[in-house]
Amino acid sequence: MFPRLSDDELARLSRFGEPRTYRAGEMISRIGETGPGLMLVLSGEVEVTQHDHGDKTSHIVTHERGNFMGELAQLSGRPVLVDSKALTDVEGIAIAPERLRALLIAEAELGERIMRSLILRRMGLIEAGAGPIIIGNEADGNVLRLVNFLRRNGHPYQRLDPVQDSCARTLVERFQVAEEELPIVLCPNGKLLRNPDEGQLARCVGLVGPINADKLYDLVVIGAGPSGLATSVYAGSEGLSVLTIDCRSFGGQAGASARIENYLGFPTGISGMALMGRAFSQAQKFGVELAIPDEAVKLECGNDPCHLLLANGERVQARAVVIATGARYRRLGVERLDEFEGSSVHYWASPLEADLAANEDVTLVGGGNSAGQAVVFLASRARRVTLVARRPLSATMSQYLIDRIESLPNVDVVIGAEVCRLDGSDGALERVGLLCRTSGKETDAPCRYLFSFIGAEPNTDWLQSSGLELDERGFVLTGGDDRFPMETNKPGVFAVGDVRSSSVKRVAASVGDGAQVVAAIHQYLAAQERARPMIVQPQMQVTAAG
Repeated sequence: MFPRLSDDELARLSRFGEPRTYRAGEMISRIGETGPGLMLVLSGEVEVTQHDHGDKTSHIVTHERGNFMGELAQLSGRPVLVDSKALTDVEGIAIAPERLRALLIAEAELGERIMRSLILRRMGLIEAGAGPIIIGNEADGNVLRLVNFLRRNGHPYQRLDPVQDSCARTLVERFQVAEEELPIVLCPNGKLLRNPDEGQLARCVGLVGPINADKLYDLVVIGAGPSGLATSVYAGSEGLSVLTIDCRSFGGQAGASARIENYLGFPTGISGMALMGRAFSQAQKFGVELAIPDEAVKLECGNDPCHLLLANGERVQARAVVIATGARYRRLGVERLDEFEGSSVHYWASPLEADLAANEDVTLVGGGNSAGQAVVFLASRARRVTLVARRPLSATMSQYLIDRIESLPNVDVVIGAEVCRLDGSDGALERVGLLCRTSGKETDAPCRYLFSFIGAEPNTDWLQSSGLELDERGFVLTGGDDRFPMETNKPGVFAVGDVRSSSVKRVAASVGDGAQVVAAIHQYLAAQERARPMIVQPQMQVTAAG
């Protein structure tokens, strides 16, 4: 986490930055402000600290010659999450984000050590609870919404319950927060938000900033799931200027998977969040601009370049576009669903939901691999898990998951049934009704939390006015005569991953789509360059006099 560089290594890295000096007692960076970038320490001592929810200072590390300051935020120039103060006179080298990315690529061996260190430091801050403070009841659906947003985006946070924590209670009283205004969020810069949406929270912690409307990108990728991140990584590594946007978080549905065990190269499995987090860091390393959360609402193509309109009113222009918006799980067609969503009904099974479900009865609806992975994960915490599926699991789920589910003593599998009723009060489920599809008989099952994994529908509603051809289910059609691989009926617009018609709904297949489409984009851009009219410069008339 805190390697010490040799004099030779410091000299090699110094060419990427600019000299800086600080007096003893001077602040080098402050929480919530944009810092100078990655800082190599050439002389002196720097103390790095963070604040806990009681506004107490916690020591993290003291840097000396050969150390460097920074974590993942310095890859993209986002606000720092810690304070750093010169204990003595300090000489250093500040490496700005774009130069840091150049360093990671040019100095491969040193870059690997630095990248590993930045990732480990971010993990340490997540474990320590740096970042914004979310104050509210842990079972409140809005608290879960904000916590999931930050967790899915790999951002540290603290969560406090005003009922149990005196400091949280004091903040609620000091700012005269009404019950309906909870949860509140105390941002690193001191700003207080009352029950914010994800966009407000993202701007508060510096996750997203304005996009340059005048910049012409080689490629805009819409969606940061496995296919979108794969496209971003391969395109960025091959020199294309790339902007990737997502309306919620990176990772897509894969990011919510507790464990993926059939992905090539990970024989012991890997969590979806870990896999997608690595891809997200990789994209930043290769200079991909990431705007999360930013939502695309309209695509205008047909002329060069394409224009993308965002929900916040911003416009983006690009020579090529990749649609990687994926698919979302369908909602259960049952009464009172709205009453329990967010608090008792969930559409993914992350560690946060597993903590809530500890020693509780839960029901999970679905028969695919995502459902199977969630059952195995939840069974390790819940008292009992009831898996409800319409068809035999062998028709929709990998055998290794079926075998594992059958071996779990606290899992009941109900085949040929569906959830028909939700019972409970004040947003807390108590039981569900299960309807047998053949006999019509209805039974009750105790249930505190319900998880829905009942199939996917494409995220293509926003494309209705774009002129793109969709299949009967709403997935994007690609390919055909005189088109590049994965190209839609609009030149320069491609579709990859789950949103593409006839695609294989697997993480590995989505990653493969992302890799393959970049080759097609290169062909398209080259063809566009060849088609541009040549500008002939007038020749100069040269006389004898010169």
